[in-house]
Amino acid sequence: MPSLYFFEQDLAKLGYVLIAGVDEAGRGPLAGPVVAGCVILKPGQQIPGVNDSKKLTEKQRDLLCQVICSGAADFGVGIVDAGEIDRINILQAAKKAMLLAVQDLNNPPDYLLLDAMTIDMNIPQKSLIKGDARSASIAAGSILAKTTRDRIMLGYHSKYPEFGFDGHKGYGAKSHLDALRRHGPCPIHRLSFKGVVQP
Repeated sequence: MPSLYFFEQDLAKLGYVLIAGVDEAGRGPLAGPVVAGCVILKPGQQIPGVNDSKKLTEKQRDLLCQVICSGAADFGVGIVDAGEIDRINILQAAKKAMLLAVQDLNNPPDYLLLDAMTIDMNIPQKSLIKGDARSASIAAGSILAKTTRDRIMLGYHSKYPEFGFDGHKGYGAKSHLDALRRHGPCPIHRLSFKGVVQP
């Protein structure tokens, strides 16, 4: 299997220093925001255990997120809420979250590695299919995005406990769909998503 650091090492040889990996979490849920994470690793930095966030447990993600935020050269987060997702559609909202995450960095990167996406920025960029499993920087971005979004949904659980956001995090689990049928949507539901507004 090719190294997770292949793209970063290749770009470093070309003279790029601030190489940012960008990924988002939360395109599929029926509620809550879409969140993007952007991480710039230090030159030559390797973080043991970094992988596609979907292949990690919540505990592993939490620990890695601490390591990433304390050890990376820079990181940023972008958040787009449910109301805006409904207004501009989820694809555009995911791209906007990625843009905001890059803009949240302390210093602008000189290259972007993105998971299956390009964004409207005047920065050289490469879109990698399944990028979170191929690039350590993108994987780190995915961990930051997923951990941040899960924490946001835990906060919403205390506000809307009847929906059980602490368990399914807004995805279309049976318990979530049952709660929607019983209570109707709450202010963080994506009204444009199928199944949220009952016929």
